[in-house]
Amino acid sequence: MDHDLSSRPADKRAGFARWLASKDCTDCWKAARDGNTESKEEWLAAKRAEEQEAAVAWAEQFDMPQLEGPEKALDWGGRGRHQLMTAAHTALVVEGSWDEADWAELEEKARSITRAGWWIDQRDAEGTDLLELLDAASEADRGTENPFR
Repeated sequence: MDHDLSSRPADKRAGFARWLASKDCTDCWKAARDGNTESKEEWLAAKRAEEQEAAVAWAEQFDMPQLEGPEKALDWGGRGRHQLMTAAHTALVVEGSWDEADWAELEEKARSITRAGWWIDQRDAEGTDLLELLDAASEADRGTENPFR
């Protein structure tokens, strides 16, 4: 792309021309930006796969039950459960005053919540609120037979 540098003072043209040479033209910039959308999508997919793998491994390690609900909610709920439980453990045990017995009690309550949608709904909750949230969960969240899950 051509640029008219005549409006620039003579002593500023060379530096501006060097700077322009290092930049993409508008069309190239737009193409790179549009192409970057694909790389963002790839990055996001890779990140989700990594989070999913960690959530599955964690659920197996800590004997968490399989979640229930629509197929598209299961992975999301599993990732949410893993993230909230990890945040809660950090806040309550690692940085807080809970001992392993306190944590084991919370873990048992968490195992009773098998509706994926419940975990999805709590995705923005603070780890310190998890015990209160678990206590407030309804029977429908606890894995009782519910055809509307």
